[in-house]
Amino acid sequence: MYIDKDLVEYTKKRYPPGTRIELDSMGDDPRPVASGTKGTVRVVDDMGTVHCDFDNGRRMGLIPGEDSFHIISARNRNGREER
Repeated sequence: MYIDKDLVEYTKKRYPPGTRIELDSMGDDPRPVASGTKGTVRVVDDMGTVHCDFDNGRRMGLIPGEDSFHIISARNRNGREER
C-alpha cells in the first residue's frame, strides 16, 4: 500500500488534536456512526487516519476520502474553542 507522506502531513496539520468535527457520512462500515454526530480529534496517525472521540461515546478512525466530515471548530492554545 502506498502512503502519500505529504498528504499525511497535510491531514495532521488540518486536524490537530482537539479539532471539533461533524460527520457527514461514512463509507462502507458495518457499524457506522450516524451522520451529524460531532466529535473531537484525538490524533492523526502515520497512515492519515483521523482518530476521533465522538460525543455519543464511540471512538473511531475516519479515513479522508472514504468518510466525509468537516471542521466545526478547533481549540486554540488556551483550550478555548475557535471557529
